[in-house]
Amino acid sequence: MFSDRKVNILLIEDEDYDVRRIKNTLKPFQDYLILKKIVSTGEAALEALREERGKFDVVIMDFQIVGSLSGESLIKKIKEIDDIIQILVVTKMTVNIIDFEFANRLIEAGAMWYCTKYPGDIEEYIYQPTDFILSLFNAAERRYLAKEELKSRTKLDQNIQKNLEQKKILGNSEAIRRLRQDIDKAAESDATILITGASGTGKELVANHIHYQSRRRFENLVPINCGSIPQELIESELFGFEKGSFTGAQNKKPGLFELADHGTLFLDEIGELPLSAQVKLLRFLEDGEIEKIGRTKRVHVDVRIVAATNKNISDEIKSKKFREDLFYRLNVFPIWVPPLTERKEDILEIANYYLGKYARNSQRPEPEINEKALIILQEYDWPGNVRELQNVVQRLVLTEKSYIDEQSVREVLMSPHKSEDDSGLSYSGLLEKKQILTLREVENKFRAKYFRFVRENSSSDAEAARKLGLAPPNYYRMCKELGLK
Repeated sequence: MFSDRKVNILLIEDEDYDVRRIKNTLKPFQDYLILKKIVSTGEAALEALREERGKFDVVIMDFQIVGSLSGESLIKKIKEIDDIIQILVVTKMTVNIIDFEFANRLIEAGAMWYCTKYPGDIEEYIYQPTDFILSLFNAAERRYLAKEELKSRTKLDQNIQKNLEQKKILGNSEAIRRLRQDIDKAAESDATILITGASGTGKELVANHIHYQSRRRFENLVPINCGSIPQELIESELFGFEKGSFTGAQNKKPGLFELADHGTLFLDEIGELPLSAQVKLLRFLEDGEIEKIGRTKRVHVDVRIVAATNKNISDEIKSKKFREDLFYRLNVFPIWVPPLTERKEDILEIANYYLGKYARNSQRPEPEINEKALIILQEYDWPGNVRELQNVVQRLVLTEKSYIDEQSVREVLMSPHKSEDDSGLSYSGLLEKKQILTLREVENKFRAKYFRFVRENSSSDAEAARKLGLAPPNYYRMCKELGLK
C-alpha cells in the first residue's frame, strides 16, 4: 500500500529506553516508516515542525516529557502549526487501554490514537506492537487523504474566487457599499434570504455572492426561475417524484431540493410560485423536510433558501397570490438591490468595465468613448437597469467603431432624434440596402428588438412572456435563439 510513498515520523520522547523500544518496533518496516527526527522536549518539537513545515506525516509523542510543554497542550500547539498532521500518543500514565475519559481528552486535543507503554515485562518493543504499526499506517493514510482534500479545496477556492471576480458587483456608491455589507453578513449566517429589486438590477448576482462566500460554497448552488416552468410541473421539479406516482412517471426523479442538499437553492421570481407549491415550501422552511410526489414518508434535506423577486410582495399578499406566512419565513434576512437611478455615479465604471469585457470577448480593440457620450449614458434613466446597460454597451462594441461619440450612443439607445432604430429596420432603410436580407433574418432582427422592448417595459420575464402571449418555456427558448440573456 505504501510502496510509492514514505511515512516521515517525528518522535517526541525524553527517555532513551523508550526511544530504543520504538525504534525496534519500527525496524521491520524501516523502508516505509522513516524515523526522520527525534526530540526530547515539546519546544524542540515545535521548532522542528516550523523549520520543516509539511515534511512530517506523523508525530509519535510521549504524553509526559520534561519541560513546560507536554500532554494535551503540546498536541494543540502541534495542530496549530499543521492541522492535518496525525498524532499518536504513547503513555505510561495508565495500563488500562479502556480509559474512555483519558482517550476522549486526547481526541478533543487533536490526537488520533494512543497506547500504553508497558503493562508487563516487554523490554524490546512498544506495547501492542501490531496495533501500533497498523495505527501508524492508518495515520499516514489519513494524512495523505487530508492533503489531497486540502489541495482540492484550495483549487475549488481559487475557482470560486475567479468566478466571483468575473461576476463582481461593480460600483463604489454608498448604496453598493451597503449592499456588499449585507452580502457579507448574509454569507456568515445560514438564514433564509429574500432579495428584492427591480428587473435587471442583479439579484441573481447577489445570490451567487452569498452562496460562494458562505460555508456552503463547496456544495451546489441550484437556481430555478419559478416563472419559467408551467405551474403543473413546478412541484415535481422542486420536490421530485417516485416511480409510478402518476401517468408517465416511469422512473423516480430527484427534485431540485435534493440536488441542492447541503448547498443553496435559489428561487428566482418567487412571486410566480403557485399557491400549492408555496404550501410545500412553507412546510420545508418550518421543519426541513420535503414531500415528494408519490411518497408518503417525508425526506429530510439540508438546504439554504435564497429567494428573489421584483414584485411588491405586499400587493401580492393583498391580492391573495402570495401567502403571508411564507413571506415572513422567507424575509428573515431581507436584501434590497438598488436600481441604477439611485446609484448613477456607478454607471461610468460599469460601462467602462463592460466595454473592455465585450471587446476582449469579441477579440476587438477596446473602443474609445468621449465625455459627452458618457454623460448621455449617465443621464439615461435605464428602466432595464444593469442588464439594459450591459446590452447597450455590447451593441456599442458590435458597431465596430474605434471611437464612440454621443451620436453613436443615441443610436443605440433608440433616441427620438434618429428616425431609424439601432437595428436599421426602418422601411426606407431596408429598401436602400444593397444587400437584401432574407425574410428569416428580418424576422429575427425584428423579434429580437421587440422582445428587448417588451422586457425593458415589464417587471419580470414572466410578465414579458404573458404580454407576448407565450408560455414561459417557449419565451425562454425564443430568447435563447435570439441571443438575448
